[in-house]
Parts: sequence; structure tokens; C-alpha cells
Amino acid sequence: MGNRVELTEIKEPVNIRGERATFENERYGAHPRNTFDIWMAKSETPTPLVIYIHGGGFIGGDKSKYFESEDLVRFLDAGVSVATINYRFMTEAPYGIIASFNDSKRCLQYIRYNSNKYNIDKTRIACSGGSAGAGTALWLAFSDDMADLQNVDPVLRESTRLTCAGAFATQSTYDIFQWEKIIGVPMSDTPEQLLAIATAFGIKNMDGVDLFAQYEIRRELDFLSKMDKKDPPIFVFNKHKNGIPANEDELNHHPLHAKALKEKADEVGLEAIVYAPEIGITDSSGKDLVEFFFEKFFEKKYTSLQLNNRLKAI
Repeated sequence: MGNRVELTEIKEPVNIRGERATFENERYGAHPRNTFDIWMAKSETPTPLVIYIHGGGFIGGDKSKYFESEDLVRFLDAGVSVATINYRFMTEAPYGIIASFNDSKRCLQYIRYNSNKYNIDKTRIACSGGSAGAGTALWLAFSDDMADLQNVDPVLRESTRLTCAGAFATQSTYDIFQWEKIIGVPMSDTPEQLLAIATAFGIKNMDGVDLFAQYEIRRELDFLSKMDKKDPPIFVFNKHKNGIPANEDELNHHPLHAKALKEKADEVGLEAIVYAPEIGITDSSGKDLVEFFFEKFFEKKYTSLQLNNRLKAI
């Protein structure tokens, strides 16, 4: 699911131009890691928003990964606000990847609920991330709207639908039992492998548990099967090498994960720009993530000529 990122220092939320986040360590929930930073683009009118979700295998990592991203300032210059978020790890109660997913879902809903405070256009929000953050972004993109209109918490009544989503070094599904077919490498049944799957599924006590039979959990984690034509367009980039994975990093980020996403998008008719150069998958458009998101945010607002002029100005 990603590599653990050890933090050696707490970084200040400052981008590569030395600009501090407009709001720092905003809280969206009760867990200590339920925080985010947001850089608000200068605008008199509500702006689109990109939410960056960090990687780290759901056991590490931090929102600071994106503080020095060049894309962050490119979005700001284009009039798009940017948030970077933290979420609980899958090793923390209530455990499993779904718990981490639900934190990112709540953060998206919290920002929507407080859109006036952050000057955000609720109809133009995208998520992007790397590794675990990529899988989370795709889970949000492919899940049906998870707004709970009867919930006593008004935050959870907000929509979870996105304008578009981006995924770097992504996995194709967190139903890990499918990886054998997708990657073409037999999944081991060693105690270490089974423990890793149990942790991802949120199962603390494996005694007598048939992990393969955890169909409800597997269905929820299988965002690949959730994809349909009604979902937002996606951008995928996996640059890892092809071949038999030599380690966990190569397995988790194998280009065949990107290939599986492309094949499913082609099958259901979903717009997808996919790059997996090590297995010959490129896109004739040549667009990068920023250009792709920018096009989706503004395509209904500008004519083609105006849009091309804005893209050139970034």
C-alpha cells in the first residue's frame, strides 16, 4: 500500500515561495491526526479546491509531503486553492484502511460544509495523492455519493462527489487478494503476508478468521470494481519498473496497477489519462495533473480559446 515515511521534524506549512498556509492545522474531527492546512487562492469569488492526501502505507506519512510541491503554487497561480490533510493510520482504532478512508471522506465533507469560510466552490473539488493517498482519492472518486442526509452531524450530510481525481504510484484495489491476477505474481500465504492483509482489513485477532471470506470488507476496499461511467475523470501516473516485484515497494506501485485502472476505465467508458511508461502506456494529450485538473475545473466556465490561453499562462 506504500512505504512508511518516518518523520524527523515537524515542518511549518510554508510552500516553495515562502507563503504560509492561510489556515494551519484546521481540525475536521476528533482524532489527533484529523487536521489540514489550506492555502486560499486570491479571489473575490469562490475557488476550486485540490485536496492532497499523503501516502505512507496507511501507517506513516504526513501532510507536509506536499508543502514544497511545485504543483501547489501552479494551482494557486491559476486561482485554485489547495489543502493538504492528515488522517488516522490503519493501525489506530477503529482499525483498517476503511478507517483511514473515512477520515479523508470526513475532511472533504468538512471543507464543503465550511466552504464560505474557505471561499471554496463546493461544486469544483478534486482529490489527489500518492500511494495510499492515491488509493484514497480513487476510492472517493469511484464510490457513490456517501452523503448521509439524515445524519445528526451536518458535516456528514455533505456530498462526497469529486470533479476529478489524481493518483500517483497507485494501487488498483485494496482487495489485496486480486493482486495475484493483476500483477501476475502468486500471493504468499506466509504469516507476515496474512498479517499485513488482516491489518489492512482492520482485523486485530486472526484466530479462526478466514481472510478470503471477508467479502463485505473486500467489496468496500475494492474501488476498482466501484468504477463506472458516472464517476469523475481520473489522472493516473505509475512510473515504477515492470517485471517481477523484488520488494514491497515494487509490488505496491507496480505499473500493472495503472494498467488495470486503464482497462476498467476503457471498459466502462470513464475518461482517464493514464501514464505507465515502463509498460508503454502514455497519453497522446501529454497533459500533466495540473493541466488536467485545470481543464476540468474551468471547462464549463471558459470557451476553448479562453481555456487554452489560461493553460498557457500557468
